[in-house]
Amino acid sequence: MRDLASKYIVIEGPIGVGKTSLSNKLALEWDADLILENVDDNPFLSKFYKNQREVSFQTQLYFLLTRTRQVQSFKQQDIFSKTRVSDFMLQKDRLFAQVTLSNEEYDLYDQLYSYMTVDIPKPDLLIYLQAPVDTLIKRIKKRGRDFEKHITSKYLEKLNSTYLKFFNSYEGSPLLIVNAEDIDFVNNKIDYKNLLNKIYSIESGRHYFNPLASIINE
Repeated sequence: MRDLASKYIVIEGPIGVGKTSLSNKLALEWDADLILENVDDNPFLSKFYKNQREVSFQTQLYFLLTRTRQVQSFKQQDIFSKTRVSDFMLQKDRLFAQVTLSNEEYDLYDQLYSYMTVDIPKPDLLIYLQAPVDTLIKRIKKRGRDFEKHITSKYLEKLNSTYLKFFNSYEGSPLLIVNAEDIDFVNNKIDYKNLLNKIYSIESGRHYFNPLASIINE
């Protein structure tokens, strides 16, 4: 395994883009601690996708509490421990809240968020996976989670737009933006190796990885 400067790597992006799949691959590659968000454990999520307004606030608070606990638990551990790979950043909770909550609910949520996320660790590297809504829907259907069958294109479009706006101005840590529409880092060894080499090359700043563009330029 090559030396990796980053000790805390976060994979982010909208639902169905491949965050968990890539996180698992990278954690195995680096013998790293794997930190996955517990989406399946949220008791409100199934109702949320059927009727967002009914339980949006409860759904968001549950995620905020669980994600905060996960991040705080490893923040207190030895800073010299091995690499950690996570399929979520805590800031994503606020992004989802902006999409799902009313103005009044968001004001209350934001007070709680600000109180609970003081001094949270920043990633040494943040990988943002992008894909169009049609691709996300296909991948969501393929994995076949029952509670996700009610996710709409309109909801995914709002999420994509919110993510794009956030990362267009993100400067909190080194950032790699990946066009995940035409990449298969799970089953295609070349795709995975090329992405891995790109990750090893990053020390600071903003970077892009678009495998389709590379093919066209050749």
